[in-house]
Amino acid sequence: MGTTIFTVMSRKAEEHGAINLSQGFPDFALPAGLGEALARHVAAGRNQYAPMAGVLALREQIALKIARCHGCNVDPDDAVTVVPGATEAIFCAIMATVGAGDEVILFDPSYDSYEPSVRLAGGRAVRIPLLPPDFAIDWQRVAGAVTPRTRMIVINSPHNPTGSVLGAADLDRLEKLVQEHGLLVLSDEVYEHLVYDGAAHHSVLARPVLAERAFAVFSFGKTLHATGWKTGYCVAPPALTREFRRVHQFVTFVAVTPIQHALADFMAEAPAHVDLLPAFYQAKRDLFRRLLAGSRWRALPCAGTYFQLLDYSGIGDADDVAMAEELVSRHGVAAIPVSVFYERPPRLRLLRFCFAKQDETLVRAAELLCRI
Repeated sequence: MGTTIFTVMSRKAEEHGAINLSQGFPDFALPAGLGEALARHVAAGRNQYAPMAGVLALREQIALKIARCHGCNVDPDDAVTVVPGATEAIFCAIMATVGAGDEVILFDPSYDSYEPSVRLAGGRAVRIPLLPPDFAIDWQRVAGAVTPRTRMIVINSPHNPTGSVLGAADLDRLEKLVQEHGLLVLSDEVYEHLVYDGAAHHSVLARPVLAERAFAVFSFGKTLHATGWKTGYCVAPPALTREFRRVHQFVTFVAVTPIQHALADFMAEAPAHVDLLPAFYQAKRDLFRRLLAGSRWRALPCAGTYFQLLDYSGIGDADDVAMAEELVSRHGVAAIPVSVFYERPPRLRLLRFCFAKQDETLVRAAELLCRI
């Protein structure tokens, strides 16, 4: 399977004492009260195994949040499973439903856990490139790629690494394909609340036709600035949830108990926290882009996530892996080369930078980048 690029670049950032804008994690504090809630539940002795599906109070809060944000009702008992991170949810969903010889459609650039999960399940990834500069889906090409062996389509919106988002028309096209061919959908929605410029996030859960054939995956790490807590959840109809849990029970069995109780408390006490995230992160995106204005870097559109793609073709013509190596070793900033997310990388000169950082961190990083 190889070693993930995020491990590689974070290690290089540490070796060179560089500012780490490669791996996607915030460098600022948790929301007020969340850490205290965790300490409270640890002290109260909630340190043993939780139910395999997750602490019921947390699953109930998740169901309430989905109803508020997406206008649909899900059963916390039969449709919500809490897992130690969204990456495990992706793995379990694929292992539960993809078998030998099945085909799974992925979109390039593609988050690097998708294809290994498909391969480990015995399936084959069919990778379709998104269309730059907006990284849109070519739905005509998708329709042409569907065969009798196609089992699943994996979508990711807002999209890592490009920052593009799917609109209502995209889900219309997906819905048509699902109905025509009886496909399953794995919808990676971990950045659901990080959508900017007044746009809306379109979840498969809000589409009954899609919801009945979809695994929707979410992450508390992205919304609560707590990536190290490694807690997420999967929402799927009862039949798919049963298959999902049959895999989950033999991967990790449960997520961390006191963390689940703390999350349930926080969601009950601060349900509007997620409503503040678009403006919070858009301000960081805009600051980072503003700081780079006039430099030789060109910022591509960023409609969502906390990642900004920068085109360095005005600086040089080295491939992006070499450019990322030079950037971290000589200039003190770590970024991710976008080519690693492709099966067949096009001739793009792009690096991905994480702007989920304190303003001071972004200012220091931009100063170094502007000197190049």
